[in-house]
Amino acid sequence: MNDHPHDPLHGMTLEAILTLLVERHGWETLAQRINVRCFTNDPSIKSSLTFLRKTPWARQKVEAWYLYDLRRGIG
Repeated sequence: MNDHPHDPLHGMTLEAILTLLVERHGWETLAQRINVRCFTNDPSIKSSLTFLRKTPWARQKVEAWYLYDLRRGIG
């Protein structure tokens, strides 16, 4: 029996997801779609990861956007 159900997020770190979204869309687009200060004010991967790890609703939005890209065939 398989220990892991088919989950596109399985094995993906938050850092990898965020890095991919920044490379594909840029910080400006991230800030427009998910209006949080860590994307709008001197953004960096490190500061954004700190915020996203402490803020479940924002992390869910980032993960949902990543999954949306996968479904669209971008990922």
